[in-house]
Amino acid sequence: MAWLGFGEQGLIHLYHTEMERQAYIERIRRLTEENQALLDEIKLLRTDMKYVEDVARKHFNMIKENEVIYRFGEEKQRSDDAEALPIKAQNGDKGRGKPAREDLHDEAIK
Repeated sequence: MAWLGFGEQGLIHLYHTEMERQAYIERIRRLTEENQALLDEIKLLRTDMKYVEDVARKHFNMIKENEVIYRFGEEKQRSDDAEALPIKAQNGDKGRGKPAREDLHDEAIK
């Protein structure tokens, strides 16, 4: 009986092997879901220009020509009079979007 429970091919070894198998199955399931989400995002990036614009705005801080963005103390703390100054895109943009950088803030002040 002891060999059946604790041996090299025993029930305890079988139980641990089954738990490991279940963990791998769960990991495969999660990776499959993640892969599907990435494939969906790739499809959107290839076909949906509105989605591409949203990604550029969020991840790269891009703005359209003649668009005004107000920042309220997000990254750096400025003096109270400079916190709500607008940032505008420069006119030479041709609709491709410009990064909303600090040097554009200086242009908005002028």
